[in-house]
Amino acid sequence: MKIHEYQGKEILRKFGVTVPRGIPCLTVDEAVKAAETLGGPVWVVKAQIHAGGRGKGGGVKVAKSIEQVREYADQILGMQLVTHQTGPAGQKVRRLLIEEGADIKKELYVSMVTDRVSQRVVLMASSEGGMDIEEVAAKHPELIHQIAIDPAVGLTDAEADSIATKIGVPAASLADARAQLKGLYQAYWETDASLAEINPLILTGSGKVIALDAKFNFDANALFRHPEIVAYRDLDEEDPAEIEASKFDLAYISLDGNIGCLVNGAGLAMATMDTIKLFGGEPANFLDVGGGATADKVTEAFKLMLRNPGLKAILVNIFGGIMKCDVIAEGIIIASKAVSLNVPLVVRMKGTNEDLGKKMLAESGLPIIAADTMEEAAQKVVAAANGQ
Repeated sequence: MKIHEYQGKEILRKFGVTVPRGIPCLTVDEAVKAAETLGGPVWVVKAQIHAGGRGKGGGVKVAKSIEQVREYADQILGMQLVTHQTGPAGQKVRRLLIEEGADIKKELYVSMVTDRVSQRVVLMASSEGGMDIEEVAAKHPELIHQIAIDPAVGLTDAEADSIATKIGVPAASLADARAQLKGLYQAYWETDASLAEINPLILTGSGKVIALDAKFNFDANALFRHPEIVAYRDLDEEDPAEIEASKFDLAYISLDGNIGCLVNGAGLAMATMDTIKLFGGEPANFLDVGGGATADKVTEAFKLMLRNPGLKAILVNIFGGIMKCDVIAEGIIIASKAVSLNVPLVVRMKGTNEDLGKKMLAESGLPIIAADTMEEAAQKVVAAANGQ
């Protein structure tokens, strides 16, 4: 789960991290009122979407008058903001953050992530803040510094000071930087985040250390512990199909291809998509119906896939362990009739009640293309999608 910048800053503030004063807004008039409330000679008008790179896309502007605040707010609200993280379609801007201006002397980068290898939270930092950190890592890996944090101890003063020094924080600002880094670690740890990023973390002309941006992702499996974070969820920023899938306990992610995939088990789903690509096809989605799928659940899965106007074919790949092949077959039959399926359907089944499931499909009268192996199934669905 992702949240907006202004929400991330609310979290950081709770853990003692210094952030600029700002007010979220939904209208141009609210933006003007926010600037007047904040006061000062300079304001930053920021688009609030769940993606980075907003400045390069025209979603962040510095206003030096109330009239400019109104002008920029009017420009940004409602725009289809395209960044390197939104894809070519972009994301519609429905919210703004009006923030007080900052005296930026130096931009730094810091983040907390979970490293699956060391099985620890890792603090990553760089002197090259305000840039695409992926580009920095690729071209100048020596500028990326990191430290794995002992969960029994937490981020120590010595570790925080060491990282801060490496990214160019002067001695006079070390105590402030230490407090910000330790606050970031606590925010990450106590909210069950999977990413907590500040880009940029700035040094001001007076030597203060301030979080000028905030990006949080959260572990969806831990949200039951955090109703206050669930309350931050903005459904306008999420794929409608993925929202619908969550209502039926389906793991669904939209992709750019034209071959729908319905699989039980995340590992098999990934292998299925890889096999489709191996034979020249492109998956339209990741869809894991899980081990306890019912006929109703399969029907909803078909409906989700068929929402994609570019869908050319569907591959159902089932391994019957806990999930029985005859139950999936029943779901396929019911779903195909319920949604008036009009694209080619390839089905491959292996495992519990396999013969019964295949028999049910064969006797259904539906134009189902049967396959015995993953290779055969992938070849047939790619051919079907290409009209062969």
